[in-house]
Amino acid sequence: MAATGDSSGALVCVTGGSGFIGSWLVRLLLDRGYTVHATVKNLQDDGETRHLQALDGADTRLRLFQMDLLDPASITPAVDGAHGVFHLASPLTLHPTQDPEGELLKPAVSGTLNVLRAAKDCGVARVMLMASQVAIVPNPEWPADKVIDDDSWADVELLKKHQHWYNVSKTLAEKAAWDFAAKEGLQLVALNPGLVLGPMLMPSPTSSLHMLLQILGGQRFDIDDFYIGCVDVRDVAQSAVVIYENTSAQGRHLCIESIERLIDFHDKLAELYPEFPIHRIQEDKQGWVVRSKAASKKLIDLGVHFIPFEKTIRDSVDCLRSKGYI
Repeated sequence: MAATGDSSGALVCVTGGSGFIGSWLVRLLLDRGYTVHATVKNLQDDGETRHLQALDGADTRLRLFQMDLLDPASITPAVDGAHGVFHLASPLTLHPTQDPEGELLKPAVSGTLNVLRAAKDCGVARVMLMASQVAIVPNPEWPADKVIDDDSWADVELLKKHQHWYNVSKTLAEKAAWDFAAKEGLQLVALNPGLVLGPMLMPSPTSSLHMLLQILGGQRFDIDDFYIGCVDVRDVAQSAVVIYENTSAQGRHLCIESIERLIDFHDKLAELYPEFPIHRIQEDKQGWVVRSKAASKKLIDLGVHFIPFEKTIRDSVDCLRSKGYI
């Protein structure tokens, strides 16, 4: 299979390296022999740096950089000399925002373009963009009986109407990235994961794990517009490396264990953890979701084996317990 070359010692940059997905990706890249430049928001924050510095190989092959997505001068040092870039850094909030433009849209879109510009200027060979399944749905134009795939794009106006600003930011950022890559001749490939769960390497839970904690506590989230399933964080990291290394991988890649409905998610959680007061959804509002076990066929064909839902959930809960969050 076509690949970007021998990974041994090759330098890559990971933006957002201290996050939930980023830290697993840095760990995997180090395990595969890469030298890694990882960006964090604050080098003085142990919560961002300590778990990365503790990884095997970090002492000799990991260098951390402080980066501000809106400051191009802070991006170049991390990207300079890298053969490839994994762009993960993007603001994430599941709470209502008073300033969607300033908090989410500008950092996501302008930040992505700043990273891609640095990659182009520094002669980077290939960029892996961590996009999202929220840039795929909702799509009212999608055929009713067809399984959602990565040809679908979320309806931005509908997302704005429902004030799903994070989803808007991820959709606009991905569209801007594809436009830039086409115009500038940059080799780009994208990963679009579903709801990302699994054990965490960083000290405190990310937004998706907070959501899991709240669902276990009986809360119900209004995500029927765009929930289509979840995926293990370890599979997201694995998939990112696979589509980076295989130059045959082109375009977008939906990354999801299976396509399912929110009612399925709640029912499975309740069966696994009857001791928790999990809300049982009475009305399935997701008739538009056609269930599928092989939605990520492009990744499966590249050799990715998805961790089963039950193991992802159990490992998530065990991790949260071990860290005192349950």
